Order: sequence, then structure tokens, then C-alpha cells
Amino acid sequence: MTDPDTPDGSGSPGEEDPTPPADPWKSFGAVMAATLILEAIVVLLAIPVVGAVGGGLTAASLSYLIGLAALLILLTGLQRRPWAIWVNLGVQLVLLAGFAVYPGVGFIGVLFTGLWAMIAYFRAEVRRRQEYRSSAHQ
Repeated sequence: MTDPDTPDGSGSPGEEDPTPPADPWKSFGAVMAATLILEAIVVLLAIPVVGAVGGGLTAASLSYLIGLAALLILLTGLQRRPWAIWVNLGVQLVLLAGFAVYPGVGFIGVLFTGLWAMIAYFRAEVRRRQEYRSSAHQ
């Protein structure tokens, strides 16, 4: 017989749910890694644009775009580190320097800088709520 007082309708109301609460930091690292992958794809998609519309691809501009995409992909493995968000924000300065390659690349930098600023805000908000919740239970 099921008990309507329990979340899944089974068991007794006095039993504790054996599943631990979800860790928001694990999923947060995955969100940051996925954002870096998407950013790398956008940077690589800028290569044909710079070649066709911009001043053409030079060795420097091609190296910049491919090197930046490679850096973004390499950073996906470090997203569980507590300092990763700050490195990600720092890399946006490198992307903003893309105005020297082509204004469209710099505009990509503006968009992703805004996105990373929003992610940093969400991180601070989750941390604030966790600290509030832990202090309320003491």
C-alpha cells in the first residue's frame, strides 16, 4: 500500500529518503565546461568569416583563432577547480583582443564576457544561498 505523505508515495512517513541532496557545484562545473565548448565552436566558426569578410586569414589571425579555441577546449577539464571561473573570465580578455583580428571576433568576446559575468553572478548567488541555508540550520 502506498503512503500519500511520502514524496514517491511508498514507505512510511518516518523513513528518511536515502538519496543525498544534489550537489549544485558538480552541475555548475558541467555548465561551465559546456559553455567553453560552445565558445570554442563559435571561435572556430569565425575562421571562414575572417577569411571571407575580414582582411583575410593571415598566419597570425589563424594562429590566434585556433590557439584560442584549443585553450578553451583544454580549460574544460579544469572546471571543477574553485578558481576556474576566474580563469574563464580572464580568457575573455584574450577573446576581446580579437577586435585586432576582426571586429566580429571582438563582438563574440563582448557576448561571451557578458555570459561569463552572468555565470559568475549565478555562482555567487548559489554560494550566498547555501551559506544562508547553513547558517539558518545552526
